[in-house]
Amino acid sequence: AGIKGLIVPDLPPEMGGDYYRLARETGVAAVPIFAPTSTEGRMAELHRVADGFIYCVARRGVTGKQSSFDEDFDRYLARCRAATSLPLAVGFGIRSREDIAAISGKADMAVIGSETIRLVDSEGPAAVAPFIAGLR
Repeated sequence: AGIKGLIVPDLPPEMGGDYYRLARETGVAAVPIFAPTSTEGRMAELHRVADGFIYCVARRGVTGKQSSFDEDFDRYLARCRAATSLPLAVGFGIRSREDIAAISGKADMAVIGSETIRLVDSEGPAAVAPFIAGLR
């Protein structure tokens, strides 16, 4: 089907043995999630099963709310960077050019999920490309 990777948010490594094995066998990147509450030990465990990149949740709470990119966030991203050699993608509350600027140089990718869905719902799919281009 051309799938290159999957993020399965609620599948911990200790329960996803078959998933991680099959992902490796089929060449599909299994992308785990680091959270601000993740310990260094948990990050190391997630790194062991990771492929492709690590999704770093920008903050606690639900997706779509505004994130704060303060010193606590910087310390968290430094812990993420220390825990893996894979690229880091930051998501959860990324929605503007200012948000992109705040993570630039600290993360390798931005994930803009909820804002993209809102845009499709309000203006249609054709609005997504200009929105993304405007974030550069």
